[in-house]
Amino acid sequence: MEKHVVNVCTDPHELYFLRMQRNREKMELQMEEQNQSKRRLRVCVATCNRADYSKLAPIMFGIKSHPDEFELEVVVLGSHLIDDYGNTFRMIEQDDFDIGSKLHTVVRGEDEAAMVESVGLALVKLPDVLQRLHPDILVVHGDRFDALALATAAALMNIRILHLEGGEVSGTIDDSIRHAISKLAHYHACCTRRAEQHLIAMCEDHSRILLAGCPSYDKLLVSHHREDYMDIIKSWLGDKVKENDYIVALQHPVTTDIQHSIKIYGLMLDALLSFNKKTLILFPNIDAGSKEMVRVMRKKGIEQHHNFRAVKHIPFEQFIQLVCHAGCMIGNSSCGVREAGAFGTPVINLGTRQTGRETGENVLHVRDADTHNKIYHALELQFGKRYPCSKIYGDGNAVPRILKFLRAIDLEEPLQKTFCFPSVKDCISQDIDHILETQSALAVDLGGTNLRVAIICMRGKVVKKYTQPNPKTFEARMELILKMCRDAMRDAVRLNCRILGVGVSTGGRVNPQEGVVMHSTKLIKEWSSVDLRTPISDALHLPVWVDNDGNCAALAEKKFGHGKGVENFVTVITGTGIGGGIIHHNELIHGSTFCAAELGHIMVSLDGPECSCGSHGCIEAYASGMALQREAKRLHDEDLLKVEGMDMKLSEPITAAHLINAARLGNSKAEAVLNKACTALGVGIVNILHIVNPSMVILSGVLASYYQAPVQHIVSQRALFSAQSIKVVSSDLEEPALLGAASIVLDYATRRLY
Repeated sequence: MEKHVVNVCTDPHELYFLRMQRNREKMELQMEEQNQSKRRLRVCVATCNRADYSKLAPIMFGIKSHPDEFELEVVVLGSHLIDDYGNTFRMIEQDDFDIGSKLHTVVRGEDEAAMVESVGLALVKLPDVLQRLHPDILVVHGDRFDALALATAAALMNIRILHLEGGEVSGTIDDSIRHAISKLAHYHACCTRRAEQHLIAMCEDHSRILLAGCPSYDKLLVSHHREDYMDIIKSWLGDKVKENDYIVALQHPVTTDIQHSIKIYGLMLDALLSFNKKTLILFPNIDAGSKEMVRVMRKKGIEQHHNFRAVKHIPFEQFIQLVCHAGCMIGNSSCGVREAGAFGTPVINLGTRQTGRETGENVLHVRDADTHNKIYHALELQFGKRYPCSKIYGDGNAVPRILKFLRAIDLEEPLQKTFCFPSVKDCISQDIDHILETQSALAVDLGGTNLRVAIICMRGKVVKKYTQPNPKTFEARMELILKMCRDAMRDAVRLNCRILGVGVSTGGRVNPQEGVVMHSTKLIKEWSSVDLRTPISDALHLPVWVDNDGNCAALAEKKFGHGKGVENFVTVITGTGIGGGIIHHNELIHGSTFCAAELGHIMVSLDGPECSCGSHGCIEAYASGMALQREAKRLHDEDLLKVEGMDMKLSEPITAAHLINAARLGNSKAEAVLNKACTALGVGIVNILHIVNPSMVILSGVLASYYQAPVQHIVSQRALFSAQSIKVVSSDLEEPALLGAASIVLDYATRRLY
């Protein structure tokens, strides 16, 4: 039988070297596998115009700063390469980026056909570039027709796409293009929670959606406080220009209604000419209709006018300074509804191009900008104001989030994207906490006795209320306000409420533009020249609005009460004091020194009782709760208050309620006091009707139900014939001050309509 002999090494030295060789081979294999797994991600960033470069540049800098992880390729196309639009590719080169490819893709003509031809030309040229660069992922921004060509080419060539700023709504053809790119894209970096929800509703995979914020905010939030900002402003507008005393104008065509957008552009220029302020006006973008808009500008002599500086392009860092320190920005650029909010710069948004965008308090919409006067009036309302800074679109940390998102992309995953369609056959079982947070406001009411805070939802429901005695000193009061607000914020998370902002209702004269209590009532001590907005906003990181309690009551009626849908009405508060608010043409009237609607201090007698304001014969001196309490105590001291059937305890404090009860039981002295109070209030309201001529008067407060019928009778007797039929109604709202404070937040936290 044949035997097989196996040679076995027995030499210890040979065994040692064999083991070393095997270990070395094993380590080399492991290192090769690690190097393969750590291959740099090849990222291609494609930019089409000056606007999208301001969003893409921070990401490009971030990618470039990590050369061990990423390989950056830059493709430039679109209006970047056109002289009429500033040859803005040069600023990319000045930022020290190597441009891998320049594609001339724009067919001139600036009409609808030219836009379609430009998309076709880009689709012809892009395949060669993408095939040569062979990127792992293509970064595309926004909603331009050039970006649609990029996304289409990449999707058909099996290149992964990261789409920035998808899910947003603006109201023009841009929406359709933006959503089409989102459907082609494999990954999404969006700016707002609402945009994220829109992408989920479009059946995009939630795990591939990053809520990053706007990349441009990373730059503008750290660079807009430059010491040389006045040098920048003067370099563009001349040495005589002052901070907050010029206008930035930027209007683009609306491709779905070109002729109307050209008309609005002409009206805007007319209004700016009439307004007579230094104006920096940028040329419109390359969309269909832009050529006609430039013709309108030149026909009106804007480029030669001493008040105007017309430019094709401004570097983003300088543009930030110009917008930040402008007295107003006007037009329909997304910069107005996005970036300008970070500075609190007043913005007038004209037309429909940004309809649906989330905006801050600083934006005044003139949707139907059909007259010169309407735009001019908007300029009068907005110019020179400052608003709370809004961070709806970002917190300055978008780029680190996007880079982390890119690192997490698994190139081994299947390229074919999947959609997350909702079930249509099976019963849908969902947890409400994961569907939608209830948009809510934090309302604060500072009364003479109590301090109240409430979480109030969009429909006016008080979700939860907190009440504490109002401290007597400023320091203790502010400390308690912040503590109660923080407690409410914690509870809001548990109650599934998303707090949009804080509304504060307080007695006294208030400057709502600055959020400052100027002069307080006597009931609240140490409460004059108090900045409420800043400490609350700094502590809670939320926008804060402050107004007088009478104005808040009027706003509550406008949103939730009898004033809903009524264009002109007056609210009169009948409580401890007498106050109110005036709504005229759907706007709350504050007056030139913020003391409009001090209705309690309308004089109805030249020699009447002394009022808390120091004057005599005011409505408040006759008809307020304090006045009735004073008269009740007087009758009680004279032993003329109590009548048969009236239950009064010896230790019980005398109030207005005792006076009303005595009158109802037939006490003639009490009846005389109340008749005089009703007459004073009625005569005061007749005066109001003759001055502002509202269509309704709403009585609010604890005495409203008692005063309503007598006041209506006095109006029918003493008012002019044309005002006698005006209705006087009693409010149905239980918490007008809190609801009014909440309504400011709920109406203005996301957008304002004009």
